[in-house]
Amino acid sequence: MATIAVLTAGAFLELTLNEWCLITLCITFVFSAEAVNTAIEYLTDLISPDYHPLAGKAKDVAAAAVLLAAIGATIVGLIIFLPKIWTILNFVLILDT
Repeated sequence: MATIAVLTAGAFLELTLNEWCLITLCITFVFSAEAVNTAIEYLTDLISPDYHPLAGKAKDVAAAAVLLAAIGATIVGLIIFLPKIWTILNFVLILDT
């Protein structure tokens, strides 16, 4: 859902080629981190079907990697989108006065 929202907002706000490249890299990085996380979870479940503290830690670290990727992507998105949204809001506010 977030990817669709970002792509829609990017089209609406007419991102530059460089901005599209950064957005694409961020989306790809988050999806890749999620795929690695899923692979680690499946492998951990295969190797250690019963609970083991180290298996839990491996899953936690893999999930943390996804969280870090998502936080990084959010920061890049804010850097790209906030100035554009701010410009639109200022324009709307100027028209209202």
